[in-house]
Amino acid sequence: MKIIFFGTPSFAVPTLNLLLENPHFEVKGVVTQPDKRRGRGSEMIPSEVKKVALNHDLPVWHSINIKKDQDILNQLKEANADAFVIVAYGQILSQKILDIPRLGCLNLHGSMLPKYRGAAPIQWCLYHGEKVTGNTTMLMDKGMDTGAMLLQDLTPINLLENAEQLGKILAQTGANLMIETLLKLENNEIKPIPQDHNLATYASLITKSDYELNWHKSALELHNQIRGFYPHCQTNFRDKQLKIMTTIPLTEEILDQLPPEYQSLKQHFSRFSELNSKPSEIIAIIKKWGAVIQTGSGYLLLKEVQLSGKKVQSGWDFVNGNHLKVGESLL
Repeated sequence: MKIIFFGTPSFAVPTLNLLLENPHFEVKGVVTQPDKRRGRGSEMIPSEVKKVALNHDLPVWHSINIKKDQDILNQLKEANADAFVIVAYGQILSQKILDIPRLGCLNLHGSMLPKYRGAAPIQWCLYHGEKVTGNTTMLMDKGMDTGAMLLQDLTPINLLENAEQLGKILAQTGANLMIETLLKLENNEIKPIPQDHNLATYASLITKSDYELNWHKSALELHNQIRGFYPHCQTNFRDKQLKIMTTIPLTEEILDQLPPEYQSLKQHFSRFSELNSKPSEIIAIIKKWGAVIQTGSGYLLLKEVQLSGKKVQSGWDFVNGNHLKVGESLL
């Protein structure tokens, strides 16, 4: 099968690698987003997908607006590909592009469609506390993740997994699913299933306001926000920005779900319930662990943080390095 691959971030790399490794496929070229300036020196950096493509001497096409780039459109037609494979490319494709390949344009989406259509399905499924997610392959149409579904696979979510960790898992399982989809589609072993649009939910682009922590939320809600939008959620500490990287919601029910090394934290609950503190206040400091914050409902242990201008550090190192005291507030 002749394939043209569309993709940009690291999430797309496992699928491209599997296509390159499998002798049944011939990757004719890669379409990705243009290089971007990054880092202190504002150096032009290629996308993760482009790096892989260059290492394999593949043709690479990129455009700010591929729908209007006639030169690239002509080259895509001339490649005579059997299928276009799209994984986190980052641009909407026009009907002209969708109509080019013989088998169509196949997209890998990191959710169980029709749930979490849109730009950030992994982040928002964690934010909403989902316990299961997965991948969907589908035939693309002009809508936003509205095409007919081909295959799906389920992935359980660990309560302590963040978006980066879950993304790596889904990227790999999704790569396997895409290979299976291509082979079955070529052999007419898949019947596309239309999505039930009445069940659709949306995972919109994340904005800076989504990173702000409101300590009046419950401990579990804050924990899900922090791991969903990892590593960006922030609060204030002594007039400086403090990123909260990793947390543990301290409720008996939640700790019962966690590995044995967390069970020792249960012994602290009885004294927490006797305290009369306001949301955002440090109510306790647990030796070797870190500070415990009062939330709108329940308590949140800061396991890993990053103070502005500093490196990421454990909650316990943060306590010792800044001489934290019970009663201080993260506002």
